[in-house]
Amino acid sequence: MSLQSLKGSCLCKKVKYEITGELTDVLNCHCSMCRKLHASAFRTRAKIATKDWHTLAGAEYIKLYESSKGEHKSFCSECGSSLFTKFDSAPELLGFPLGTLDDDPKVKATRHVYVGSKAPWYEISDSLPQQIEFD
Repeated sequence: MSLQSLKGSCLCKKVKYEITGELTDVLNCHCSMCRKLHASAFRTRAKIATKDWHTLAGAEYIKLYESSKGEHKSFCSECGSSLFTKFDSAPELLGFPLGTLDDDPKVKATRHVYVGSKAPWYEISDSLPQQIEFD
């Protein structure tokens, strides 16, 4: 957990943002949606308070996609970088993938979730707890 000011940007640098708050519940998600969205074996993400996200540049490039009912993934419409997830059921929180940070968040994942659907070609080799589902 970390209370700090962190800056980040998308791949093309059109969207720039700052997070001024705590990163909580940092985890590695192995669900098929995260794998497809990030074109990777898993997504490392945290929760942040919606009020702590500040778009510094490129707000017009941020687009939303409803990936499942009430869950909206945001991305840069120019380069496709994933930025955050909004939840209709919890508008005060955002799901935040750490991959677009330019600064070191000084946090690490504490667990793996949805390991029941992890990529078959990826071997989890650390000692973090593994959950078949997400609670």
